[in-house]
Amino acid sequence: MQPYRQLDFLLTDELFSEEERMVRDTVRAWVSERFMPLIMEHFEAGTFPLELSAELGELGVFGPNIPEEYGGAGLNGVTYGLICQELERGDSGLRSFVSVQGSLVMYPIHAFGSEEQKREWLPKLASGKAIGCFGLTEPDAGSNPGGMLTNAKKDGGDWILNGRKMWITNGTIADVAVVWARAPEGIRGFLVPKGTKGFTAPEQKHKWSLRASITSELVLDDVRIPDRFMLPESAGLKSPLSCLTQARYGITWGAVGAACSVFDEALNYVKERTVFDKPLAAYQIPQTKLAEMANQITLGQLLALRLGRLKDEGKMTPAMVNLAKRNNVRMALEQARIARDMLGANGISLEYQTGRHMLNLESVVTYEGTHDIHTLAVGAELTGISAFR
Repeated sequence: MQPYRQLDFLLTDELFSEEERMVRDTVRAWVSERFMPLIMEHFEAGTFPLELSAELGELGVFGPNIPEEYGGAGLNGVTYGLICQELERGDSGLRSFVSVQGSLVMYPIHAFGSEEQKREWLPKLASGKAIGCFGLTEPDAGSNPGGMLTNAKKDGGDWILNGRKMWITNGTIADVAVVWARAPEGIRGFLVPKGTKGFTAPEQKHKWSLRASITSELVLDDVRIPDRFMLPESAGLKSPLSCLTQARYGITWGAVGAACSVFDEALNYVKERTVFDKPLAAYQIPQTKLAEMANQITLGQLLALRLGRLKDEGKMTPAMVNLAKRNNVRMALEQARIARDMLGANGISLEYQTGRHMLNLESVVTYEGTHDIHTLAVGAELTGISAFR
């Protein structure tokens, strides 16, 4: 396999700080050396290399925006984006594993949790000694999370939770679940530790996408937890949606990583593959496809970088993230399909990365808000009129 060289047509590398590049390059090297030799086997088997979680913790990729006093790295938003880019260059399942841990578990504990909850969970999650999951989506409440049926009822000093969650990344292996439920005063977040009576997390099998990722159902059957396990600052649907905004931001960058991966593979392939006594790269059709791929990926890189700078300036809005996630994931999926075609029959072999990325991106374009839902969110921002109802 050729060494990875990221497309950088407009020299965007010059727009990053020395620290941002250093962190990116460290994660890039780790993905190449430690993860890439394992991914084909795990994707084929439908497993995740959980043994790497401690190494990921040492890299500082779990909740890198969380303050250092709680075990995080205290890095800026652009650096977190670059981390997601390099992780998804390896596999969407790897980026999902990390972004769920940071954006959907550590973030809500830090934003809505008590000081006791932060001290108990954040250092363990940052180090990879504990794994978390985020329970929002339900069998009949995906794009409309406000329609959730999972409920929480007060019973003395405890809460009793009942309901089901679906398509939960890391659920089966998680030590703690951040579960969102409808309480008498509105939607609230709860911490449900592994092993709590009535709480189970069976794995969902038979996937052809995100195979190197653990996907689960969460079942809550009269789960009793003490009041101190509720996230005290969580209030209404805006709380879990703010978590999704953080995760979607990371996906915007991650999609660029996947797109760069398939571009690099397609470029190397057509330069090495000889047809009618000359390399494929010498023909007009491959050059046209590569030029279009480079064009679209470059636009995605600039979009992610601008969004990251706005995030670090405190100016990023949910609608901006809707637009960026919508654009970059669809862009990456289109590039993967083009690259798969360029590889011919080899494109369906796991010896190559492109087909795996293409399959994974079919999930990424759906989760954390479907392409169409993001379209309507942007439309509502532009017109001031919601088309959801």
